[in-house]
Amino acid sequence: MKCNIGHTDRILRMTVGVTLIGLATFGITGPWAWIGVIPLATGVFGNCAVYSMLGINTAK
Repeated sequence: MKCNIGHTDRILRMTVGVTLIGLATFGITGPWAWIGVIPLATGVFGNCAVYSMLGINTAK
């Protein structure tokens, strides 16, 4: 897998993912917040399937 997500994009995705998972864990939001697993995973692995399909690359 080639990295197609830049550093700032990765940090932002991981922050959003952890925040959503935390909100779901503590019951502040509904179970929909578990969707935060997706941005967290894409941030950790550095590859986004949607970016690949659209030809977007934010990595240097």
